[in-house]
Amino acid sequence: MHPILLEIGPIRLFTYGFMLALAFLSAIFIGSREARRLGLPVDKFYDMCFYAVVGALAGSRLLYIILDPRPFLANPLKIFALWEGGLDFQGGVFLALALTIYYIRRHRMPWRPTLDALALGIPVGQFFGRLGCFMAGCCYGTPSNLPWAVTFTNPQSLCPLREPLHPSQLYEAFLALAVFGALRFLKDRKRFDGQILLTYFLLAGLVRFVVEFFRHPGDYRGPVWFGWMPLTQCIALVLAVVSGVLLLYWGRGAAPKHRD
Repeated sequence: MHPILLEIGPIRLFTYGFMLALAFLSAIFIGSREARRLGLPVDKFYDMCFYAVVGALAGSRLLYIILDPRPFLANPLKIFALWEGGLDFQGGVFLALALTIYYIRRHRMPWRPTLDALALGIPVGQFFGRLGCFMAGCCYGTPSNLPWAVTFTNPQSLCPLREPLHPSQLYEAFLALAVFGALRFLKDRKRFDGQILLTYFLLAGLVRFVVEFFRHPGDYRGPVWFGWMPLTQCIALVLAVVSGVLLLYWGRGAAPKHRD
């Protein structure tokens, strides 16, 4: 598609980097509005988001490198070239969550409502992030002859060129918007604090598990388990199952929460 959004002389604005910034800003904006609605300290929420963003970037890059270290062993400086793509969302979620929980405990914030507020905006951030992947050509799909298959021709794209592919990035992007719609509907009807976070993990895990079936085998996603399931798909399935179990466990006997 269009890996470079804007080029003026030696200055280049990469589409992936721009969409990634938009992803973080949109997620924080939505999360902060929900935090204010829940009566949480918004100034501390913004500070917490800073650590979450750092964790998301570092964790996403680290898992991506672990899954396929060969390009970075050949050129270690490429570790820092985030504008070229190369982030694995699952690694970012786990490290961002760890840093967020540390911040919440240190500042004695109510952890379940805080994580609910944070989780509400993440699917919108995913939407913009996956649009960035699509523009850069990373996380590309399998060959397809469907009418909506996409053929990349830009030589700077990170996917196979001149071959119709499933737009797997767009599949996940629009499914993320559907997840946001579900969380938006649930936030005023939740039965217990933490339900938004667990519902997000359940739905996001299922979305990623399904979309993985449309990902190209040439886009390495870790060792294959059970003869057909790459590591990233296994992680998505485990995340969905664990979140579903916790939803059932925490939700036992919980009455609906009513908020103004």
